[in-house]
Amino acid sequence: MSVNTKNVYGQISISDEAIAAVAAHTARECYGVMETVSRRLTDYIAEIFQRSRRSRGVKVETLGDRIYIDLFVVLKYGVSISAVSETLREQVKYNVEKFAGMIVDTINVIVCGIEL
Repeated sequence: MSVNTKNVYGQISISDEAIAAVAAHTARECYGVMETVSRRLTDYIAEIFQRSRRSRGVKVETLGDRIYIDLFVVLKYGVSISAVSETLREQVKYNVEKFAGMIVDTINVIVCGIEL
């Protein structure tokens, strides 16, 4: 699927993969996030055979002009999970909305682990 919008310049389509890559890049730059991780074992196996891992740990769904994002992350030991999750939501929402020009409706942060 992709997000489609139309303006005076024409129609613009942005793939879910491109949105996921922006979200994953933003998530990895947030303080306290060690890495984004695969959601399921089957996703991990699929990643082994793919060259691009830019959007690992991000699930994007689009319905109309709304974007729904799930982030699967490993956090640094000792950080406040709620503070890092809230910062992560704010940063990803800002960057994806700026990139896509669409409204990000929901961002779910799933903490899969803690790393020293």
